[in-house]
Amino acid sequence: MKKKEAQTLEAAIEQLKEQPETFTPGFTKGMVRQHAYRLYRDKLEHGGLTLEDWVLAEKDLLQSRLNDGVEA
Repeated sequence: MKKKEAQTLEAAIEQLKEQPETFTPGFTKGMVRQHAYRLYRDKLEHGGLTLEDWVLAEKDLLQSRLNDGVEA
């Protein structure tokens, strides 16, 4: 693999590790991050979370709050 391609790939992987903005009104990045870390504790030992992991964590947090009767 060429050096430039390797750097681009590394940058893309690093970008996926960053937490995206939340899409649920009233949810903060901190709330989602705490929930994601509980869900994916084992994944964190082997690297960061993907965009899909972050989205699923936020959806799971929303569903658990709705089930508990807490307004989102």
